[in-house]
Amino acid sequence: MAVNLLDFDLEGLAAWCEGLGEKRFRAVQLYRWIHQRGESDFEKMSDLAKSLRAKLAGSAEVRGLPLIGEHRSADGTIKWLFDVGGGNAVESVYIPEDDRGTLCVSSQAGCAVGCRFCSTGHQGFSRNLTSGEIVAQLWFAEHRLRGADGERVIDNVVMMGMGEPLQNYAALVPALKTMLDDHAYGLSRRRVTVSTSGMVAMIDRLREDCPVALAVSLHAPDDALRDQLVPLNHKDGIEALLAACVRYLDAAPRDFVTFEYCMLDGVNDAPEQAQALVRLLKGRVPCKLNLIPFNPFPASGLKRSPRERVTAFARVLQDAGIVTTVRKTRGDDIDAACGQLAGEVQDRTRAHERMLRAPVRLPTRGVPLQETKA
Repeated sequence: MAVNLLDFDLEGLAAWCEGLGEKRFRAVQLYRWIHQRGESDFEKMSDLAKSLRAKLAGSAEVRGLPLIGEHRSADGTIKWLFDVGGGNAVESVYIPEDDRGTLCVSSQAGCAVGCRFCSTGHQGFSRNLTSGEIVAQLWFAEHRLRGADGERVIDNVVMMGMGEPLQNYAALVPALKTMLDDHAYGLSRRRVTVSTSGMVAMIDRLREDCPVALAVSLHAPDDALRDQLVPLNHKDGIEALLAACVRYLDAAPRDFVTFEYCMLDGVNDAPEQAQALVRLLKGRVPCKLNLIPFNPFPASGLKRSPRERVTAFARVLQDAGIVTTVRKTRGDDIDAACGQLAGEVQDRTRAHERMLRAPVRLPTRGVPLQETKA
């Protein structure tokens, strides 16, 4: 099979071209054609030597992802479904805003973390995406949306689609480097965000290899509750996670970590839990709290917190001096909002079956812990 050039960051492409007997500047030219111009036909890459084009035609291709469907929300959000083979499909979402255009990118077909409030996690896990499959989502959206005058509309990328990015680290880092490279998309490190459920060792690796903006799915102020909502917490716990966040800031392009907190009715939205968050975070981790309205789906067994309770929760944090925002729900009419991305996953983990079978103990506000069915 021909090599997919979307799999390479610039250093990888230069090394591959060297194997063809070509110098680095040829790799730079090729890289620009692919990413800046969106070209996949080597014959149209007019400033490449004919001899190189002949070599490329026999050994390489620029292979994007087959598009299965496109859905447009009333608020301008666009969701694309891409075929990644083997009966699997992943979703990407473009979110237009007044000051930026954001693309939400998937890193896995499914997710093995199994967060209780995430529809992707309930689908289970099939496989990691390749670097080329991650980049192909940006490659497609960038050139699909670019205006006739060449004006770019995507200046912000968030690895918040399907999957846990840090569980696909080997493919993630080359993809990030391509997003950042001035010969490709030239995105600012401040405008590329990796969202993780809290893989402590991998946060440390990302700090060393490719520090970008960091978002951490927190969702609870203590280990007892977070163990239930984010099973990955059993491995390291909140204390180790926060310590990793502090270390990460030494190299991060932003001087804060974003903590994501999905607001679940009667589970994690009580005033005393907001006060516990203040005690946990204030003066310890420079941060911003992003409160996310839960987007319900039947298998979760969970409900969205009422607006007034979210507002009261936010006020506790803000009064304590913690920067807090409530995320505006976008694209929920096309199931493109946070936590709704599901695609199609041939689950190899039987996650959905396990979640339906196993009771989960979630605290209900004002009463002792009780068993509920997820």
